[in-house]
Amino acid sequence: MEIYLVRHTETVCAKGICYGQADVEIAEPFLGQFEEIVKQLPENAVVYSSPLQRCMLLADYLAPSAFKTDKRLMEMDFGDWELKNWDEIPSEEIDPWMKDFVNVKVPGGESFVELYDRVLSFIEEKRSDTAFPLVIVTHAGVIRSFLCKQMNLDLKDAFSNKVDFGQVIKIIL
Repeated sequence: MEIYLVRHTETVCAKGICYGQADVEIAEPFLGQFEEIVKQLPENAVVYSSPLQRCMLLADYLAPSAFKTDKRLMEMDFGDWELKNWDEIPSEEIDPWMKDFVNVKVPGGESFVELYDRVLSFIEEKRSDTAFPLVIVTHAGVIRSFLCKQMNLDLKDAFSNKVDFGQVIKIIL
């Protein structure tokens, strides 16, 4: 099965702001980027998207009114840290997470392993769901999870996978 992992384009959030499931907008102009993304995708694909607007806008451009959303494709839930500057998160909260982001749960949010588990659930469900290629419009954390599974990479090494805004990554399951 061909899967095309597509990261949303750049958001309006300033550098240094923690955002995961906060429903932030994408920065304009974005139509030129959308057109470049389309060129990298097959025409007969089934399109899935995170339900966050920064992904759905692109998904709707790719498959107008014909894409499906799935909450398992949402970015990591950063809970109490959402929309805070990373530098302003209290050290007693962030230090344990920085030492073990895979297993330590963000206050009011989730751990990376919880994100990974929901992504695996989506993969397993869709593996036999369609004969068509899948296009998945989602977030860097979700894409890194897919890549960890695909490359048999330890979750602690997930950030070795660089994922740029608007990047398309093709994998074969």
